[in-house]
Amino acid sequence: MLNTVIYPAETDAPPLIIAPGLFGSARNWNAIAKRLSADRPVIALDMRNHGDSFWDDDHSYAAMARDIAEVIEAHGGQADVMGHSMGGKAAMTLALTRPELVRKLVIADMAPKSYAHGDSHGALIEAMQEMKIDDLSSRSVADERLGERIVDPGTRAFLLQSLSLRDGPVRWKFNLNALKANLDAILDWPDPKGMQPFDGPALFLSGANSHYLQPEDHAEILARFPQARFVVIEGAGHWLHAEKPREFEADVARFLG
Repeated sequence: MLNTVIYPAETDAPPLIIAPGLFGSARNWNAIAKRLSADRPVIALDMRNHGDSFWDDDHSYAAMARDIAEVIEAHGGQADVMGHSMGGKAAMTLALTRPELVRKLVIADMAPKSYAHGDSHGALIEAMQEMKIDDLSSRSVADERLGERIVDPGTRAFLLQSLSLRDGPVRWKFNLNALKANLDAILDWPDPKGMQPFDGPALFLSGANSHYLQPEDHAEILARFPQARFVVIEGAGHWLHAEKPREFEADVARFLG
């Protein structure tokens, strides 16, 4: 089963499952998960080929949806599910194929469509693959080396959260080979087999400065998620939960409550 970080709560409310995006991990959601756990248990995931979860050549959305289903079935059989970016597509796939497991659905800056960001994501993977890491002893040196290929300091900081400098040889906590081989599928949106519209409550959050979820996507979303609500967070981009965490938490808590 996927590696999970559990934030318990003294309540009978169903748990909230958090499915991070590409290159994300449960630890990226630590602060938000802690605050949301005031009202419900929260279970943050390391998706397959990420963090401390297992590695597998299959990185399809069908496989990721099965992974989330397994966690829900191990924690009571029904949950609220929140997914960001890649995790959002996995969460949508789950809701459309196993709706009995999902009480409410939260999708952060993602639409059920194909995207064309393969070059930029592929460049990040190649930068990590080609960076010399076996002699690293500090994160500052790692940042300097990664900076030779990745200019943006925020992107470097985010990726370096998944560089393990302890407990054995220095290593990336990504299955970079599998992610590179599956990148086209990650960016794609293959319609799930046996798909039916998800009739439960659904919240689609987007960043006002992001191009991932646009008003022209709403009709397609409503065809699949008839109860969908749309909220735009001003001043936020694709990483809306990191850029505007208080606004993001408030919108999620209000919807789940």
